[in-house]
Amino acid sequence: MTANASDVVPVTGPYRLLGHPVDLAGHLAALGPLPVPPSRSGSQAAEWRAALIRLLEASGLTGRGGAAFPASIKLAVARAGGGGGLVVVNGMEGEPASDKDKLLLLRAPHLVLDGAQILAAACGATEVMVCVPRGREQVAGAVAAALDERSARAHGVVPEILVRPPDRFVAGEESALAAWIDSGRSLPAFRPEKGTALRIGKRPALVHNTETLAHVAMIARHGPEQFRRHGMVEEPGTTLITISGAVAHPGVVEVDRGTPLRDLVARAGPWDEPQALLIGGYGGTWVGPEHFMTPYASLSLRMIGATAGVGIVVVLGPGSCGVAESAAIARYMAGQSSGQCGPCVFGLPAVADDLTRLAWGPADPGLGARLTRRLSEVNGRGGCRHPDGVVTMVRSALAVFGADVAAHAEGAPCGRQHNPSVLRFPAPDVGAAPVGMAAGAAVA
Repeated sequence: MTANASDVVPVTGPYRLLGHPVDLAGHLAALGPLPVPPSRSGSQAAEWRAALIRLLEASGLTGRGGAAFPASIKLAVARAGGGGGLVVVNGMEGEPASDKDKLLLLRAPHLVLDGAQILAAACGATEVMVCVPRGREQVAGAVAAALDERSARAHGVVPEILVRPPDRFVAGEESALAAWIDSGRSLPAFRPEKGTALRIGKRPALVHNTETLAHVAMIARHGPEQFRRHGMVEEPGTTLITISGAVAHPGVVEVDRGTPLRDLVARAGPWDEPQALLIGGYGGTWVGPEHFMTPYASLSLRMIGATAGVGIVVVLGPGSCGVAESAAIARYMAGQSSGQCGPCVFGLPAVADDLTRLAWGPADPGLGARLTRRLSEVNGRGGCRHPDGVVTMVRSALAVFGADVAAHAEGAPCGRQHNPSVLRFPAPDVGAAPVGMAAGAAVA
């Protein structure tokens, strides 16, 4: 793997998401035409829609945006919501440590858009909306060029448009994205049941991230068997993971589900033996060396208190302070609140303050107990899952870096907090709109 996310090591064999032609002509030459029925009405179309749901069910494809919800059920729910809706391509990638949406939209935009068109044909949608946040001009330019190519060749069953929501962490959560499209406010909703249909105004909406849509395009063309040749029986397929941190070659890799964490890290060339890995992103879980052989799969990760999330592994080397790095994440996440409930507005900044004090002093032997109590007061009480993710990350930090936590609290810090951070954070957006508000969508 090379030193940036533009150059990747694809999975060997016939099934892969990476390495496809960027232009439409090359894409069609390599993969063939869009596999949709010639007409959207009639018995043939109805049979095709039912067959696509069965095909996705047979593949075992689950969403790659963090929730891992079965793609076949999500499509069936959207179909039950009625026609006339829209399919939303979620290219927001609010996680600062993730590059896979960017990579797919730059290097395989037609694969992603074909997946959206296939789902539009399957659920009766009348529009595909591609969401790329403001400030990602290279990605937006690549998408706009792809849309122009497709329009010129009349490639697709419904119109495709590009919109530019605000570039904020919570803006990519699917209910927040639907809310922004509907009202201009990126306000996530509490949705414990992902089987509940999303609506934008009165229209049903099917929202998927770019990786899931790319898989749909491949499975619809080649069937579920090629997909299931990779990964595990209970969790098949390949997956994209962004690896960063204390590694020589950060970037995006495509691997089989079930690949051990240690093997993932080896692909990126760690500088030294890692002291911990952050799995699932900034709302994810720190895991220690005793769990590095854990397979990268939902059940296995769940057994160690982690989830795959949106596909992120951050490597923390022995020269870093896990307490200070966790405090930096908590501070960033506190600033990404949508501002609609107390646990985010007041609880997360307080948690970040406590962690910062723990990392940098002064000594406070009672800080650990206070932080633990504060985490319990925040967890499960927000209007969405954003504060819960921060609680998960902080709790895992207190466990994995327990010895350092105790030393810091007693006034004998590790000293590594002064070393450069290995984390990635976006530059501050000086001209940003107020929290949760859109400054106006740019539509191409």
